[in-house]
Amino acid sequence: MPVYNQSRSRVIQLIFIAIFLVIIGQLLHLQLFSTDLKIQAENNAIFRKVVYPDRGIIYDRKKRAVLENTIMYDLVVTPNQIKGTDTAALCKILSIDTAEFRKRMLTAILKNTSYKPSAFAALVSPDTYARLNENMYKFPGFVLQERPVRSYPYSAAGNVLGYIGEVDTSYLRRHKEEGYEMGDYAGLTGLESKYEPVLMGERGVKRYIRDNKNRIQGSYENGMYDTAAVAGRNLYTSMDVELQQLAEKLLGNKIGSAVAIDPKTGGILAMATSPSYNPNLLTGSERRKNFSQLFLDTSRPLLNRAIKGQYPPGSTFKPMGALVALDEGLITPSYGYGCGGAYYACGRPVKCEHHDAGHAASLRLALAHSCNSYFSQVFRMAIDNPAYKSPQEGYLKWKEYMNAFGMGVRLDVDLPSEDKGNIPDTSRYNKDFGGTRWNSCNILTLGIGQDRMLATPLQLANVMCFIANKGYYYTPHFVDSIENETVADSVFVGKYRRKHQVTHISDEDFEAVQLAMLDVTVSGTAMIARIDGIDICAKTGTAQNPHGKNHSLFVAFAPKENPRIAIAIVVENAGFGATWAAPIGSLMMEKYLNDTISAKRLPEVERISKADLIPVAIKQWYAKQDSIKLAKLAKQIDADKAPVFENTNDNRKHTFDPEADPNGKDSDTTDTIKKTGPAVKPEEKQLKKPIKGNG
Repeated sequence: MPVYNQSRSRVIQLIFIAIFLVIIGQLLHLQLFSTDLKIQAENNAIFRKVVYPDRGIIYDRKKRAVLENTIMYDLVVTPNQIKGTDTAALCKILSIDTAEFRKRMLTAILKNTSYKPSAFAALVSPDTYARLNENMYKFPGFVLQERPVRSYPYSAAGNVLGYIGEVDTSYLRRHKEEGYEMGDYAGLTGLESKYEPVLMGERGVKRYIRDNKNRIQGSYENGMYDTAAVAGRNLYTSMDVELQQLAEKLLGNKIGSAVAIDPKTGGILAMATSPSYNPNLLTGSERRKNFSQLFLDTSRPLLNRAIKGQYPPGSTFKPMGALVALDEGLITPSYGYGCGGAYYACGRPVKCEHHDAGHAASLRLALAHSCNSYFSQVFRMAIDNPAYKSPQEGYLKWKEYMNAFGMGVRLDVDLPSEDKGNIPDTSRYNKDFGGTRWNSCNILTLGIGQDRMLATPLQLANVMCFIANKGYYYTPHFVDSIENETVADSVFVGKYRRKHQVTHISDEDFEAVQLAMLDVTVSGTAMIARIDGIDICAKTGTAQNPHGKNHSLFVAFAPKENPRIAIAIVVENAGFGATWAAPIGSLMMEKYLNDTISAKRLPEVERISKADLIPVAIKQWYAKQDSIKLAKLAKQIDADKAPVFENTNDNRKHTFDPEADPNGKDSDTTDTIKKTGPAVKPEEKQLKKPIKGNG
């Protein structure tokens, strides 16, 4: 054969060999390495059904389930299997049109591809389920998938318990190592979110064999490859659900919050916020509709004011100021200050509600009568303490005390999105006053719990625990224990079992303050809070609000010996602390300590619960601030995303309440409240009218 023909023959052979290798390679790829085609092939022969586990139950301190599981159904579709589906019949049952059908189908394909199952109609109503179940033979590619959902027998603690929703792609990215799949539900807020790894359980899978007409014939390989669902573990909390219900009832038609803690453990007995919502609204087939309504509600029922509401503590701060002065040796319990109705030492009068001689002759009298002059002077003594080189150094030491008391720092409660309040740093005042030329007179109202000082209701209740325990507290928390607790669970509960011995203030100093707080309910500003047979140590507060009625505050612990409950109440725009906050706190303490409320005080429960204390002006203010922004947001609301609230501390110096809006610092990231009014300039620091504000 000529050389030319031999060469051409080899070329042809090489071409055939190359084609053969390509074919073999493609076959190997299709058979061994192509996951997508393998899944499609398996789906043609095998139906994979996810079995969702029951989420863990949450119990209160008396082992009562505050939330439970019930079964509902999702209508799930696998888009590449819907050939032959009676679209008109399905749309009629679901009360949708064909355009909505196509939209949902496209969404399912984009979210989870055409050969993976996706929710087409989530949590269908019982009536819809019954009609679907009768007609499923008309809808190839569709199945009814069981879904455990929550129910709330006590209809309480929605902001504490939180809610669950379907995970989205961003959630899957953040938790990609935790086994979530599109279509899974997870806790988005509250305890549901914080303890999601404990509550979620583990999904199971059942596999069924199909015939050539896509009909299920039975279990695949006799269930050899099936996996069982593992239920989530239960949480046992310190919450008293009856106390929680009472707190929510008393706060009805009001803006505010109530927090009750067991001082000996840090366990939160109740945490109510108002306005709030019935948690049953965010479960079941109407969840998305209800979420939209709650999200658009300008009173912000989804906002937990107990951990995100930031308020000037007003006169409830005064026990802390007394402890600092006693510990630094600046005063003794017998220290007195002459007050004729105002404090004049800084050139601007800080007024008192009391003008009678001798009402500030000692610490006990001054605290019982909430004398502004006394505690203004005590604050100045701490800042101008000659033991320190400058007022700035004295202030830093004072701030150190405040942070040790749990003020101006996050307490790390087992709920997401806690805010830390505000104890300003010296840099803030250096900016206000153009350098370090400021002194105690410039920040005088810090001594009566005003100026830039802000605290959450949770922080105020925790301070009461600290004082009740004479120097220590446990981090406030809800969950006391986890079912079948393991060593790994210490990441959740370990930190709540460690005692915080935060200062070395003597027991004698604590005893002096406790006796003074006892006098508050015996002969002082909170006599209305007395309970027969129980010694209550308390302090009222009236945080002034230049744009409306004052905020009513009350803090307390009881009994004085061996305290069992510490409490903080804030009712916005409600006047004096003794008018509304103190009666609410007293009724809550009586309920917890006596396990009932006496018959003679039951009418008081009804009177308070029916009182509408939300000023018309505040309602109008909310509506005006939110209407335009919320109208723009209406089309973007997603019930499967937790609303994010963040606080943006205003940089202005305020003599009293920092905001026109009682919770202006609790703004949604998409609904930031813009402050109105000019910033106070350094040369405008002196007020033209006297300062008032007693508890």
